[in-house]
Amino acid sequence: AGMVSVGKTNLSELAYSGLGLNPHFGTPHNPHGTDQPRIPGGSSSGSAVAVAAGSVPIAMGTDTAGSIRIPSAFNGLVGYRGSSRRYSRDGVFPLAHTLDSLGPLTRSVRDALAIDDLLHGRTQTHTARSLKGQRFVLAQQDVEPAVRNNLLRAVEQLKAHGALIEERECPTFQATLDLIKHHGWLGSFEAFALHEALLDSPDAEQLDPRVRRRLEAARTLPASQLLHLVDARRRLQQQLVDDLDGAILIIPTVAHVAPALAPLEADDDLFVNTNLATLRLTMPGSLLDMPGVNLPSGRDALGLPTGLLLSAPSGEDARLLRAALSVETALTF
Repeated sequence: AGMVSVGKTNLSELAYSGLGLNPHFGTPHNPHGTDQPRIPGGSSSGSAVAVAAGSVPIAMGTDTAGSIRIPSAFNGLVGYRGSSRRYSRDGVFPLAHTLDSLGPLTRSVRDALAIDDLLHGRTQTHTARSLKGQRFVLAQQDVEPAVRNNLLRAVEQLKAHGALIEERECPTFQATLDLIKHHGWLGSFEAFALHEALLDSPDAEQLDPRVRRRLEAARTLPASQLLHLVDARRRLQQQLVDDLDGAILIIPTVAHVAPALAPLEADDDLFVNTNLATLRLTMPGSLLDMPGVNLPSGRDALGLPTGLLLSAPSGEDARLLRAALSVETALTF
C-alpha cells in the first residue's frame, strides 16, 4: 500500500516489562519529560517514542499485559490492542501465546483504522458517528488526581455529545483484578515455559537481571494455580459480555503519569513495585482478551500525558474502533 518500514525500535527485553527500560541498548526517553528523563512505558517503548517524537506516523507494537496501551498513555498517543486473533502473529516472537496481541501506536484513531484496514486488505472511508445514545460504563479506579480529573472532564464532554454514561463498578473487571492479585498472572506461566531452556543455559547470565528474576519467579508455581486461572478466565470472559450488555468500558489506562527514569534504574524494589502499579489496570483486559484503545485525555501540571482506555469484549474490535473514532472527535483538551 506504499508504506515504508523505517526500521526496528527498542523495547523491554523479551517484551517482559511495562516500563520500557532496557539496560543493553538504553531506554528511549519519553519526549514529554522536559523536567527530567521519564520512562517511555513498555514493552513497546521505542515504537511509542518514535511516533511521539514525530519520526514516524505509525509504529506496530505487541501487548501481552499492556505493552501497547501503557506506552501510548505515557506518550500521549492512540494505542490499539487488538483481540488476540485480530492480526496474524506469523513472524512475531511470542511471550505468552494465550495473551499476546498486536496493534498500532498512532497519533489518531483514523490512522489506527487505516493500518487496520491495510492489514485486512480493505479500503474504507471512516466517518465519526454521533455519540447520541452510545452507552459507556465508567468504572472509577484509584488513580492520581490528574488522571482522574482529566478522565472526568473527558466524560463530561462525551455526555455533552449525547453519550449515555453509566457510572458504576464493572463486576467482571473488578473480579479479574482480584483474580490476578490473589492467584497470579497467566502470562508468567507461559513466559517461563517459553524461556525455560534459555534460563537453564549459560546464556541466562546475559539477560536483563530484572527480566530474568521475573521469569524465574514462575518456576515453582503449582500447576493447580495455572488451571484455576484458565478456568476463571473462560468464565469471566462470558460474564463480561453480560455485564457490559453492549456498552463500552471506560477506565483510566494507567493510574499515574510517566515516572522519572533515574530512580527506577537505581532501585530494584522500586522497579518491581512501579511495574506492578503500571500494569495493574491493563492486565485484566489482556486476561479477558478485550480489544482496547488508549486515547489521550489531557496532561498534568508538568505537561505529562494521561490516558483513558476504551475496551469491549473479545472480538468486538470493529465496534470498539468506531466508538473510539467518535469519542476522539468529541474530546478537546
